[in-house]
Amino acid sequence: MTRFLLDQGLPRSAAAILRTAGWDVLHVGECGLATAADSHILDAARSDGRHIVTLDADFHSLLAVSGEAAPSVVRLRMEGLKGDDLATLMLRLWPKITVAVSGGAMVTVMRGAVRIKRLPVER
Repeated sequence: MTRFLLDQGLPRSAAAILRTAGWDVLHVGECGLATAADSHILDAARSDGRHIVTLDADFHSLLAVSGEAAPSVVRLRMEGLKGDDLATLMLRLWPKITVAVSGGAMVTVMRGAVRIKRLPVER
């Protein structure tokens, strides 16, 4: 089972909705990371075997320069998603990105497009 960590700025209700669908999902606000620095959230996700879902481009930047192959980060370039909209998006998106995320990737999701960059980023 793939494990996810939803970043601040994403609705906490999405984690609850995805859990009812059988997903292992936490929101940073549920595990004491609501005000943590992005680098600390990356470290926490890596040590807990979770992939991050975020609106924040900084996670991709930090991951790219780190040379690390995990955690995978799914960046959503769609603001204002409600909890049920985010859950529906993740449920629809997951079959398309499963292999990449499981192997280590930076995924960028835009309306109508998905970009995937495998990890670690080659220099």
